[in-house]
Amino acid sequence: MTGITGSSTPAHAPDPASVTVVGAGPTGLLLAGDLAAAGVPVTLVEKRPQGISNLSRAFVLHARSLEQLDARGLADDLESVGRPLGRLELFGGSFLDLTALPSRFRHVLVLPQYEVEEVLLRRAIKAGVDLRHETEVTGLTQDADGVTLGLRGPGGRPDSLRAGYVVGTDGMRSAVRRAIGLPFPGRSVIRSVVLADVRLAEPPETLLTVNAVRGAFAFLAPFGDGYHRVIGWRRGHEASEREPVGLDEVREITRLALGRDFGMHDARWMSRFHSDERQAPAYRVGRVLLAGDAAHVHSPAGGQGMNTGLQDAANLGWKLAQVARGHAPDALLDTYQDERHPVGRSVLRSSGGIIRLAMAANPVTLALRAGLVTLLAGASPVRRAMIGRITGLGYRYPAPRGAHRLAGTRVPDVALAGGGRLYEALRGGRFVLIGPRSHDVRPDRAGRLTAARWASGRRTTVLVRPDGYVAWAADSADPAAVEAALDTHLG
Repeated sequence: MTGITGSSTPAHAPDPASVTVVGAGPTGLLLAGDLAAAGVPVTLVEKRPQGISNLSRAFVLHARSLEQLDARGLADDLESVGRPLGRLELFGGSFLDLTALPSRFRHVLVLPQYEVEEVLLRRAIKAGVDLRHETEVTGLTQDADGVTLGLRGPGGRPDSLRAGYVVGTDGMRSAVRRAIGLPFPGRSVIRSVVLADVRLAEPPETLLTVNAVRGAFAFLAPFGDGYHRVIGWRRGHEASEREPVGLDEVREITRLALGRDFGMHDARWMSRFHSDERQAPAYRVGRVLLAGDAAHVHSPAGGQGMNTGLQDAANLGWKLAQVARGHAPDALLDTYQDERHPVGRSVLRSSGGIIRLAMAANPVTLALRAGLVTLLAGASPVRRAMIGRITGLGYRYPAPRGAHRLAGTRVPDVALAGGGRLYEALRGGRFVLIGPRSHDVRPDRAGRLTAARWASGRRTTVLVRPDGYVAWAADSADPAAVEAALDTHLG
């Protein structure tokens, strides 16, 4: 099988029902928490020391991610620390109005990535995840029964770990992806982007501030502790990432793009980075899978990075739990590639399109940008499609030939009879069967299936997957048809 060997230490006894997740960013934490909550033994490996947070490049949670977090009882906690924003600024004065979204969350939630990680970390630890800090992957081998990771632990101590499956959520430079020999084709979109965390003497009028002119763009977002993150770029200055960033340079870029520098001072951190567009050709190789930035990276335009990774985890988690616990065949994991790889490709295109239009310099591209600004100002199909992509609400997954028209579609947070709502019923990683009449849940499905009735007079019967998409539906179904569908999807 694919892989390389990096440790001579004997592996622990294999546990085919266990999963090792590599990388404790938002994607890895959500996935590990989901698996542990479903009763799957999970080890989460992280090379950072305990208490050292990821660099916060992400600052927003979109509606679909908030729905997924709501299905885990976490959205309200994050809403209490973040700040909602009803419109998303793009460039050239264009924006997307989010107040009419078909969701409980008709806004983008502004908060730094570390706030999301903190909530997900608490949940993962409470669910029983074995979190190992200062542990780095040095090699990987897999066979028909499981995967062995070579590790370097605290102090450089060699170790190894055996699991039924391994998921790499370890970022753009993923050691897991390299170990299974997957390429990461793509290219750098923009180079020498400056980052700075600064105090502002003159706070901006808007919560998120962004603009692009012909020669520069800049973005400002608050941390909530008195500091703001500045991300900026200017044409014609592609310095090496090793070249130090000075506050005067950050001020100059900000003035070019935003018209003023807001009196920025007291920088606590400054750096440079380059923004890449890359995607792995496969998200699965045998018993090893990839999610988040290990599978795809793209420009920060639209704030889709962390959100796409969280939605990868939501898609993969319930499937991996079904397989690991023996409720579904291994082939269910192939649908992760079928469903999420096209989404990753779409995010590369949408974020790449935004950043290219923001950087527009030639007359043709500038004219295209002006036309798009006009389209976004009205209720055009282009506007609706862009909102659907950026928020994550507009995606649907492929359905089998002959399936009901609802199969693969996202289900909004509908009201259920008795006063409940769907995303509360999804908690615990359950499927939810919603119909016009009640359905008795067999004892062997207890804890994995909730049966509910519509609060309305709707006659359709719908089986909702744990990630909030339709697994099966029928306009009218007798008990035998419902049981057959449950056998197919729950095992």
